[in-house]
Amino acid sequence: MNFHAMKAIYVFEMARTFRTIVQSIVSPVISTCLYFVVFGTAIGSRIEQVDGVAYGSFIVPGLIMLSVLMQSLTNAAFGIYFPKFMGTMYELMSAPVSPFEAVIGYVGAAATKSLMIGLIILGTAHLFVPIQILHPVWMISFLILTCVSFAMFGFIIGIWAKNFEQLNLIPMLIITPLVFLGGSFYSIDMLPPVWQKISLFNPVVYLVSGFRWSFFGSADVAVAVSLGAVGGFMLLCLGVIWWIFKTGYRLKA
Repeated sequence: MNFHAMKAIYVFEMARTFRTIVQSIVSPVISTCLYFVVFGTAIGSRIEQVDGVAYGSFIVPGLIMLSVLMQSLTNAAFGIYFPKFMGTMYELMSAPVSPFEAVIGYVGAAATKSLMIGLIILGTAHLFVPIQILHPVWMISFLILTCVSFAMFGFIIGIWAKNFEQLNLIPMLIITPLVFLGGSFYSIDMLPPVWQKISLFNPVVYLVSGFRWSFFGSADVAVAVSLGAVGGFMLLCLGVIWWIFKTGYRLKA
């Protein structure tokens, strides 16, 4: 295994993050803080508790998951799209670097960036609301699994996209609505029975539910089901990436 190649890709992607630290890290953290202020103050003053948890604290896992999902996806998508756009992808493909090593480099960097943002937001949340994490090991596990799986999904989008419009199409029109409708700011138990059943078709519900359980011990969906959903999504993305490199889909002229 070419560890030097993986390290080179990883370091290059991380260096790009720190060159644009305001856009890459500071901006999403500030945006999330605004959610704390708006939702925690405006809505929290009208909803005292959800599942026995103060509303301001209840939305913390959902806000972290919102940022982590989007950052993992967009970082990986842009990371692999720019080599295609600049024409350096062919140099990477002709270099003695296996597809597995390239994926680890790009996905690992994107997952690391989003993990950093998630932990920074978690630390910042303590300035606004009291937070208690009942299962810290599971919290970190869910966070890492989400970062890696959605970084893989972003990698797929970056390969699939032919232009910047397509690059932003899925994150903006599909992922963002799914996150907002996935119980980030509410429990699906608060919905009418019909909408509760419909919400179960939203994959983000399982991510948010499992992550919230690691904080408060309560969840909308069984923890084992949430963990299986994350693992299944990761395996699906691995399969698609394997097919992309096997067939050369949108990689070869």
